[in-house]
Amino acid sequence: MVQILTLDQYKDALKAEGLLTGCVNEGEFSRKISYVTYDSREVKDGTLFICKGAAFKPEYLKSAITDGACAYISEKEYEEGGDVPAIIVSDIRKAMPLLGDLFYDYPQKKLNLTGFGGTKGKSTSTYYMKYVVDEYLERNGKPESGVLSSIDNYDGVIREESHITTAESLELHRHFYNAVSSGIDFMEMEVSSQALKYDRVMGIDYNVSVFLNISEDHISPNEHKDFEDYLSSKMKMFALTEHAVVCLDTDCVERVLEEAKAAGDVTTVSCKNPEADYYAHDIRKEGSSIFFGVTKKKAPAFEEEFELTMPGLFNVENALGVIAAAEIYGIPVDCIKAGLRKAKSPGRMELFKSDDGLVNAFVDYAHNKLSFEALYSSVKKEFPGYRIVGIFGCPGGKAYQRRYELPQVAAKYGDKIYICAEDPGPDPADEISAEVAKYAREAGIDYEEIEDRGAAIHKAILEVRKPTVLLITGKGEETRQKYGTVYAPCRSDADYTKEFIKEYNESPHLARA
Repeated sequence: MVQILTLDQYKDALKAEGLLTGCVNEGEFSRKISYVTYDSREVKDGTLFICKGAAFKPEYLKSAITDGACAYISEKEYEEGGDVPAIIVSDIRKAMPLLGDLFYDYPQKKLNLTGFGGTKGKSTSTYYMKYVVDEYLERNGKPESGVLSSIDNYDGVIREESHITTAESLELHRHFYNAVSSGIDFMEMEVSSQALKYDRVMGIDYNVSVFLNISEDHISPNEHKDFEDYLSSKMKMFALTEHAVVCLDTDCVERVLEEAKAAGDVTTVSCKNPEADYYAHDIRKEGSSIFFGVTKKKAPAFEEEFELTMPGLFNVENALGVIAAAEIYGIPVDCIKAGLRKAKSPGRMELFKSDDGLVNAFVDYAHNKLSFEALYSSVKKEFPGYRIVGIFGCPGGKAYQRRYELPQVAAKYGDKIYICAEDPGPDPADEISAEVAKYAREAGIDYEEIEDRGAAIHKAILEVRKPTVLLITGKGEETRQKYGTVYAPCRSDADYTKEFIKEYNESPHLARA
């Protein structure tokens, strides 16, 4: 049950955290709060309305009051609030997680909550963990675990496509509340640097946090001003967790290990360092599966072999963190093996092949230098002698370094790229493509600019004449494309790829060498 508290109780809690700076019409603070939201479209009678964001407009508050808001909370008093009681705080972002905790009655404390952080691999690792946990839960007759990711969200009540890596704090607490109300015991979630920087996950207690890697990304005026800001934001996760799992193969590993001491316990994993608590070795591809051995040093020690059926040698690193996390929960090794064997991640390393075997198209979400390096280098090893062709773009308004980093990585391993639109947002798509093309020329890779993603995928597939790997990256299973501030519906890369490979298979007139 949610907690029906008075406005006075909310005030006292904010005061205890040092966030309270003032009150308006305090004589009315005995009012009971039946709902909390920052979305004026959700307001109903008894709502405590949150005035948040740089783009907040006073008319939102006026509309909320008209629709039944009985109080508001903000960083300043608004004339539009009239005589409605208000709580004034120093930092609305830090206040929001506390409001969620109070209203939803600390639901995350009733869950086994696992967080995944890093520059790449968060989504795949989150889903690997879900498969492992769900295997364990199914064997014990319990409902599947919840998941909060950049792909989709499931909390026992809501199953929906996701549009952000880590939701705002109130949405997070609502998901936790739904999960607890539905009898869910475990939940896995991605934790973004933005969520950490802007305190969306403040106060959340993770039973286990897995830190995968760090590399320069998300550096822009709208995200992180520099790498130190990005790194220090990522490091905040350790202070929120009881058990930290750290991959020793990451950049800045000394800094990461030092920061990880903020957690109560640290477990290390590695594909390179045999001194790690969990060391992956003998990594190999056999048929369509990837096999690897794991030596565990932490008691009780073991030597076991695991199998992944999802392509990509680089995914062993993701699986290794999951193995360590699952063991912390006491999940048996046979459950971990079975879960990883079944594991897949929507829009991640989805392989589509033509009947003649010439087209091997991977749809993947890789979208930054680190994930490109892992993907392209892995494919180069797994498909010797094949042409490697990339289809990708770069987003607008953020992570500007990708515009030169991605074509550089593609040129290092590939033969050609098709540059297309990828959430251009505030920037003209043709200008982004022109910038990517400039760096492609400098890197010495053949390229074509085709703004429409479907048209780019179509041409890339229909032009195949010899064994080729197509790496269609950046969008995965997403069905929205951002232009300006609007998300327009679109077909997923996977959907396009299926259709055009079918067309390829049905086109015997194509002259193929």
